Amino acid sequence: MKPILDLQSFYSSSSAPSEISKDTNGHFNIIKVEDLQVSGGKPVSFTRRSYYKVSLVSGHSKIHYADQTFEVTESALVFTNPLIPYFWEPVDPNQTGLICIFTEDFFNGAGSVTNYPIFNSSGQGIVPLDAIGAEHFKEIFIKMQRELDGGYLFKYDLLRSMLIGLIHEAQKLQPAFGAPMLGSNAFERITQLFKELLERQFPIEVTGQRIKLNSPTAFANQLNIHVNHLNKALKEITGNTTSTLIAGRIIQEAKILLKGTVWPVNEISWSLGFEEPNHFSAFFRRNTGIKPKQFRQLSTD
Repeated sequence: MKPILDLQSFYSSSSAPSEISKDTNGHFNIIKVEDLQVSGGKPVSFTRRSYYKVSLVSGHSKIHYADQTFEVTESALVFTNPLIPYFWEPVDPNQTGLICIFTEDFFNGAGSVTNYPIFNSSGQGIVPLDAIGAEHFKEIFIKMQRELDGGYLFKYDLLRSMLIGLIHEAQKLQPAFGAPMLGSNAFERITQLFKELLERQFPIEVTGQRIKLNSPTAFANQLNIHVNHLNKALKEITGNTTSTLIAGRIIQEAKILLKGTVWPVNEISWSLGFEEPNHFSAFFRRNTGIKPKQFRQLSTD
């Protein structure tokens, strides 16, 4: 399992300006695609991140997003979130563009970025652009950069509004349609993506932390595939159903929290995605044969 790339790692592995925004509600920055070049001219590609990105890329490249591959021949907007790993494969070494990088906290007070469909699946996250569209969105990025460099007291509020406007404009455009991977390689890729999405939610370290994906449908929606296709892929590669794999990992974390913390069962239940503690207790007993409180008592004896 690759480590999640955080902001500090991102900036240390590129030549992008590393000044962290002074906004108390998270991080926001604008960088150039050219600043992501490493030795040999090969752009950096990341599969796991702790932040959101809106990228305006120009140049022939392929974007492997979830179980689909999108070919960019001219320009495109690419919307990525921390839950869906992706890989950027330049075909032409001459890549240009601009990237808006921000954390979920940056949206505090302006709704949740996760509510926007363009961030929620690979099927919506790639928007191809012609020359006129690319120039239009480039101007938006440049205006955001200008505001970021300026001294306006409420510039981060303005930047949030500009970013939201950009998102809405992109959502009104027709998204690209990727070519799905075929054969056993597709099932292996889906299994890999599923496992990364599942593991990325753990460990639970604070009581305010809560997993967002805890059902086959939730994972299928995140990967932009039908739940039956997900289950077929996992069954062939792992021998287990989607529900069994999810349940096993939740039970593993539940045991760790019951044994290693003093959190009340209702807080553990909430952190693991259950709306009611009795639903968690029934789930735990069904999978282990005993109730959560009994497991905790046996673990401390």
